Amino acid sequence: MALHSAGAVREKKQTMAELKLRRLTELNARLREDLERPRVKVSEACHSMIAYTRNTKDFMVPSTWGQVDKREDPYAPITSGPSCCIIC
Repeated sequence: MALHSAGAVREKKQTMAELKLRRLTELNARLREDLERPRVKVSEACHSMIAYTRNTKDFMVPSTWGQVDKREDPYAPITSGPSCCIIC
């Protein structure tokens, strides 16, 4: 049975400690980045979302915005001119 020398065991413990220190340092750096990220209060985000939905027409909800002119509707099927996908 082979016994490990005291130096090999000490070296392995030191390597494990260095690995643990590196992982903690990386985690600390990620957490600092999270702290530095700009934040928006929930109430401000909600007000912004409400303003956007009130001011931006949604063509998929005609009951709210009324009938949409075909020239303005990006979802309207294209009916003018020949199409390469239509087989006669």
